[in-house]
Amino acid sequence: MPDEPTPRPTALVAGCGDLGTEVALRLAARGEHVLGLRRRIEVLPPEIAGLSVDLTRDRPDLPEGTYDLLAVVLTADGGDAKAYRRTYVDGLARTLDALDARGARPRRAVLVSSSGVYGDTTGPVDETTPVAPSRPTHEILLEAERLFHARLPHGTVLRLSGLYGPGRATFIGRVKASEVRERWTNRIHRDDAAAAVVHLLSAPSESSESPLESPPPLLLGTDTEPARASEVADFVRHLLGLPGLPARPAPETTSEPPGRRLSSAALRATGFTFAHPTYREGYTAVIGGRGERHP
Repeated sequence: MPDEPTPRPTALVAGCGDLGTEVALRLAARGEHVLGLRRRIEVLPPEIAGLSVDLTRDRPDLPEGTYDLLAVVLTADGGDAKAYRRTYVDGLARTLDALDARGARPRRAVLVSSSGVYGDTTGPVDETTPVAPSRPTHEILLEAERLFHARLPHGTVLRLSGLYGPGRATFIGRVKASEVRERWTNRIHRDDAAAAVVHLLSAPSESSESPLESPPPLLLGTDTEPARASEVADFVRHLLGLPGLPARPAPETTSEPPGRRLSSAALRATGFTFAHPTYREGYTAVIGGRGERHP
């Protein structure tokens, strides 16, 4: 029998690191034929067709496909402004140029950005809060957001707060060492971040409980409960069987920057439901060994 033809991609995920791979797997589970872009495609799960490309240097030559859905989930290979520009602006532009070359215009598109663009802003923050970039890298992220909306005006920018999940042990390491600064913190579990991207890409259907007719142009991706760092640390230490940290004054009463409190109300208003609505469910899952980090 002749080989079955390779299905034409219906979804493109630009940047298949840990988060992007989880997005791609969830899209594939919904029946999409997903093409994932990354340098090393041999590590991708079999559910994802891969195209090897370095978006910081090259425009991908996409195979024929409809590319109805686009998720841009890029990760810079460095923390300086040059690395950010190569990835978040140039890599995005090359992805969009590749789609143009195929004559494809995604029906739904999501760009994953960062709540870091609020800089040193303190207090409550939602989608109406003005950005306040305090670093060159923040300016570059905002430039990428503007480029995305200029070329895909119907797309959604999802500004994520601190990402945690399977295999992400930096905060847990600081907790074990009692090296936690007291301030307000915001986070989102990797699985919820991926689920939010897929939710925003999903077309409404008769079976949808909360059909999303038209996603907003900007949303914050964060869980339902901003929390003091010491509260999170005490909970994690309890899960690890360690004693709690000494009591500390509230962030607003110290000389340290108190941090900000991000709201997920607008995301939840679209019908999205969190699997890990707070750090309690999230870190219980992480320390319990549920899930795995994608290479």
